[in-house]
Amino acid sequence: MSIPDISHPELELSELLGRVASELDIPRTRRIFVNRNLRMEGIELIGFDMDYTIGIYNQAEMERLSIELTLKKLVQRRGYPAGIQELDYDPSWAIRGLVVDRVHGNVFKMDRHGHVGRVFHGRRMLNREERTALYRKERIRLSAPRYAWIDTLFALPEAVTYLRLTDYLEQAGRARFFPQLWQDVRECIDEAHRDDSLKSAVRANPGKYFVVDPDLPAALHKLRSSGKRLFLLTNSLWDYTDVVMRFLLDGKLAAYPTWRSYFDILIVGGAKPAFFTDRNPFVEIDPHSGKVIGEPKGALQRGHVYQAGNLGDFEKLAGSGGDRVLYIGDHIYGDILRAKKSSVWRTCMIVQELENELRVSELLAEKIQLQSELDRKRRNLDAEIDFQQLLLKSLQKLADEGKNGSATFLDAAKRHAKKTLDELRSALRGVTAELDKLEEELDRSYNPNWGPIFKEGNENSRFGSQVEDYACLYTGRASNFLAYSPLRYFRAPRDKMPHEL
Repeated sequence: MSIPDISHPELELSELLGRVASELDIPRTRRIFVNRNLRMEGIELIGFDMDYTIGIYNQAEMERLSIELTLKKLVQRRGYPAGIQELDYDPSWAIRGLVVDRVHGNVFKMDRHGHVGRVFHGRRMLNREERTALYRKERIRLSAPRYAWIDTLFALPEAVTYLRLTDYLEQAGRARFFPQLWQDVRECIDEAHRDDSLKSAVRANPGKYFVVDPDLPAALHKLRSSGKRLFLLTNSLWDYTDVVMRFLLDGKLAAYPTWRSYFDILIVGGAKPAFFTDRNPFVEIDPHSGKVIGEPKGALQRGHVYQAGNLGDFEKLAGSGGDRVLYIGDHIYGDILRAKKSSVWRTCMIVQELENELRVSELLAEKIQLQSELDRKRRNLDAEIDFQQLLLKSLQKLADEGKNGSATFLDAAKRHAKKTLDELRSALRGVTAELDKLEEELDRSYNPNWGPIFKEGNENSRFGSQVEDYACLYTGRASNFLAYSPLRYFRAPRDKMPHEL
């Protein structure tokens, strides 16, 4: 055995350890963000969803395929005019976190308090008076049948189609009852999933519909090498899961003969969120034929494939549970919220759009700083105006009381206060106009119609609030764990109330 040369110890350490990244070395677009402290050292099981988590879809191609199949079914199965297939369907008309008002045919975006911000009827934005009349008189409950929540990337084509068809049918004098239009769009896209027309197209050409993440195999290997057990829990059935995962992972690392080698437990057809709330039994699947073999007789075995199941049985059969499990998924309700409300599993939300939003924020850093400065200036002007108004009222009260010998002085003081007040109001109008113009420019840089997904006005959006409330961690892609130690202590920033800022 040769003795290492220690004349350059820093070089030797680099060769022995490889490059150890600090937090500042990781590009912001590839970082993991923390809402709640999480010690990776205490995590024994790490689970992954597949669609939009391990498998990153080519969103443009998936939306094109979904809309094409939906329109075809609307024409053939629901009697819609064939002309709808020739319309333009701009994907920028939908982001995650929108709400469909089935009664009035509107789509809107809410902040975390349930306040409705921008609203579109078709592609026409409602004005303030229209918004107030519809959405400021009662609390909006998204659980009500009136509303539909657009919370997944799979659902974006539904919103795009709905908005476009609302315009088309009204302009053609063939407006339908709005709940029926939404129901037709929903049912047709559901049919495309159920009858396999959508997934068969993806299976036939996965390279068209998936983006290969070169860091994914190494990230999974790194987690496994640290002693973590990995499991896959997806709603997709075996025939689709196997094709997708073969494409993404087979042949990528010599240590893993097939994609199944990366995982200790494989569960398909999980039917989330029912997996977390119901008591569906596990069944074992023959990976060659796809047929059901029967219920598992003991612990969930490595190399076997299981379908359905439930949270309670999983923890018993996997031999681990509670806060020793970290589950990584993209669906705020089915993966994150339900897991958090039904268990003490730790959660990590994959937000595919995050990378682009961070890039835009970095490009606009100076304008975002200017926005903060103008906002602070506006608040200060508001406070000064309040003071001058109070001063003017006090002076007027003294004048009304008719104090002897003070009339001349009071008149001069009132004139000065009024002049100051007019100047402040003029300055406020100028700052407000500049701020409104800047905010509109910033919003359009993220999305020309809806702005950033995490914000609505000055508040977190409803979607952003749910990510903050239910996801312990969030990041742009699952492979971002590669840059971090598997024993990392993820620490959340210190939370502050407004009076502490």
